[in-house]
Amino acid sequence: MIYNDVMQTFTRVTRPKQLARQFYDRISGIYDALASSEAPFCRRGLALLAPQAGERVLEIGFGTGCALVEIAAAVGHGGQALGLDLSPGMARAARGRLARAGVSAVLCVGDAAALPYAAGGFDAVFLSFTLDLIDTPESPLVFAACARVLRAGGRLGVVALLRQGRAGGAERAYAWFHTHLPGIVDCRPIPLHALLQDSGWRVAKAERASMWGLPVVMAVGIKPTP
Repeated sequence: MIYNDVMQTFTRVTRPKQLARQFYDRISGIYDALASSEAPFCRRGLALLAPQAGERVLEIGFGTGCALVEIAAAVGHGGQALGLDLSPGMARAARGRLARAGVSAVLCVGDAAALPYAAGGFDAVFLSFTLDLIDTPESPLVFAACARVLRAGGRLGVVALLRQGRAGGAERAYAWFHTHLPGIVDCRPIPLHALLQDSGWRVAKAERASMWGLPVVMAVGIKPTP
């Protein structure tokens, strides 16, 4: 399988989930300032996913709720926005942002590899700079969980740092910091297309860009048919 081939070619996420939860709780109040460079790519990824009025859309790893506000506005009163994040601190920040924006979403603190939702209940799922935080062996579990909760033909939108065939200087430097400072530089580039295809997803849309010299991919996959 492609997954078994590529999983040896990129670094692991070594920080335990409990430490990740504590880290994001601590920085939840300043996260927007720290992650401001991610915002344009998140917006573009969400535009590719194109949530529609009346749809039920889940964001995994919603952070402080920036994308959730846009999702809630797009689906309107006839739809529903839901979010799942590992960090209670991020959930508190997101609730505040949603309230200030005058929109609503149902938030849950939980694990992306074990989504607490019924099968086939969502039209779309969105992950922005979240899949590259998930350790390699859990990636297939997350893809499977997303497929389970999506309806037939449902859409999966992903924004992530991209692992390409040959790493450039910025990628090599980033990989060094990720390896030696995993508690701070916690995400890492991933071969998204290979992982999607190996899990049976059909890539319907994809764009590439660059953030501080690092490749970024924004893609939409269609749920695999059984």
